[in-house]
Amino acid sequence: LLLYLLGPLFCILFHLFLYSLVSSSPLTPGSSGQHPLVQNQTVTEGRTAIMTCRVEYNDQTSLQWSNPTQQTLFFGNKKALRDNRIELVRASWSELTISISEITLADEGMYTCSLFTMPVKTAKAYLTVLGVPEKPEIDGLTKPALEGDEITLTCMTHGSKPAANLRWFRNEKEIKGAKEVNASGKTFTVTSSLQLLVDRDDDGAAYTCKVDHVALLQTPQQTTEVLEVHYAPRVLITQSLTFPQEGQYLKLECVSKGNPSPDPVLWTKDGGELPDLERMIVQGRELTFSALNKTDNGTYRCVASNHLGTSSAEYILYVYDPNAMGQRGPDHALIGGVVAVVVFVTLCLIIFLGRYLARHKGTYLTNEAKGADDAPDADTAIINAEGNTHAEGKKEYFI
Repeated sequence: LLLYLLGPLFCILFHLFLYSLVSSSPLTPGSSGQHPLVQNQTVTEGRTAIMTCRVEYNDQTSLQWSNPTQQTLFFGNKKALRDNRIELVRASWSELTISISEITLADEGMYTCSLFTMPVKTAKAYLTVLGVPEKPEIDGLTKPALEGDEITLTCMTHGSKPAANLRWFRNEKEIKGAKEVNASGKTFTVTSSLQLLVDRDDDGAAYTCKVDHVALLQTPQQTTEVLEVHYAPRVLITQSLTFPQEGQYLKLECVSKGNPSPDPVLWTKDGGELPDLERMIVQGRELTFSALNKTDNGTYRCVASNHLGTSSAEYILYVYDPNAMGQRGPDHALIGGVVAVVVFVTLCLIIFLGRYLARHKGTYLTNEAKGADDAPDADTAIINAEGNTHAEGKKEYFI
């Protein structure tokens, strides 16, 4: 115990002795240009910091590292502070490098490298320690939630430095929450809230809260909760045949969706029980008819319920007579009518086009032909034609 208490005092006396030796020694020509060189460091909490001090020109003068409280860590290659986390990496006249393992937030601060020239020259390097945020926790999740409820999901993480960022995802799609930051000593507590109006589509949805922080670039922190929603059922009836005929097999299925699942479902016909259970078979949600007949015509209802409500759907069954349907072949009367209309329209177009062409087709009369109508010979016809040319101005007509 005595040695532990007198250790720091011995170090101080030893440093004063060395300082006096340096002070009494004459200055060398290049000593005034000597200066230690350091760099600021950023380290994540729990990891190791490497602090390096270099001198370009040194005349065998010692280097020293001191912590933010001015405690000497190493003087040259001599360890001064009893801290098992602090180790010597390299010591020479031009460099003093030390390591500090298992860094904590308390290690953050200004570290000093001293070069014991006359006067003593120093350089300061700031060690920044990043606080690692804890894994987030999601609160406010009600299991199960009811459709129509308003709930608030809260995500919280502690211990980040600087303050972390929280992001919400619904089935991998990002959604926005309300963020709040509170300081807690050197670290921060970050909270993000998400308000939800619960819908049946939220049943089975995964809500994830993810922490973004500079100290978590390779190992992100996140928490996922799956929302369970209870809601009243909804019912739909599907059928295996579009036009059911006598003698055919028919299956009706009551498709009901609700949580809790509305099992079993209830089938009725025309408001009463099913009349023929030998041909009408109920199995789970299905109602099957082994061989349809006309007596099966009617309104069939499926009813599904759970503790949140009841829902129903109806299907009107009409059984067709295969003979009356005529095998559902093509309607020849309809096809014949369409063909007759097409033929009639085509004939009308042909007649109209013929009359139009006939009206615009005439006889082209030349001037010579006009003169020949009343002339007894060719010479007279030419003379008459010349007269008609002057009289009518060589006009041509279509008749």
